Amino acid sequence: MRILITGANRGIGAALDRELTARCAEVIGTARNHPDYQPLDVTQPASVAALAERLDGAPLDALICNAGVYLDKGQALADGYPAQMWADEFAVNVTGVFLSVQALLPNLRQGSAPRIMIISSQMASHTRAPGGSYIYRASKAAALNLGRNLATDLKPMGIAVGIYHPGWVQTDMGGTAAEITPEMAARGLADRLEALGPGNTGCFETWDGQPHAY
Repeated sequence: MRILITGANRGIGAALDRELTARCAEVIGTARNHPDYQPLDVTQPASVAALAERLDGAPLDALICNAGVYLDKGQALADGYPAQMWADEFAVNVTGVFLSVQALLPNLRQGSAPRIMIISSQMASHTRAPGGSYIYRASKAAALNLGRNLATDLKPMGIAVGIYHPGWVQTDMGGTAAEITPEMAARGLADRLEALGPGNTGCFETWDGQPHAY
């Protein structure tokens, strides 16, 4: 199984790289600037196109859209959340997902039982509204909506799409007080990837396989 992971150089992406490699997958990891990974800036169409060109039509069995940022953590409503921060965060968390799927769609169509995993968050759910983190919540909700609609359009092509909350994970983004390790999240997400198919395309689930409220 050949799997491409965006943002594979740290956190959940790096743990997924290790877990899927241990399960005998051929993993192509990407990062914006790291010598051990394929270069990819998901916010730059030219960078995404260059990655597709380097793959040269090689089949992909799975694409994991993991690259993400949380720039507005700790911002105050009174004077925070500048417009450029909205643009920068959406460029990675939403537009970057779309550009990656769009550019690599020909490769996925050549894969075996191809599937797309979009790493969203429970903060995407409109049923959870504790306030704050407006940009991150909005961007992850947009990624959820994007994934659901992609699932509809890609199902006739035989490509399944799943959207997942990876858990509250002990990463730079999640912090040291988070509930689970990257390795636990990666094991659960790898199981979800294996279970993803035409029958559950468009699902929004937690890392451990529980349906998540939209």
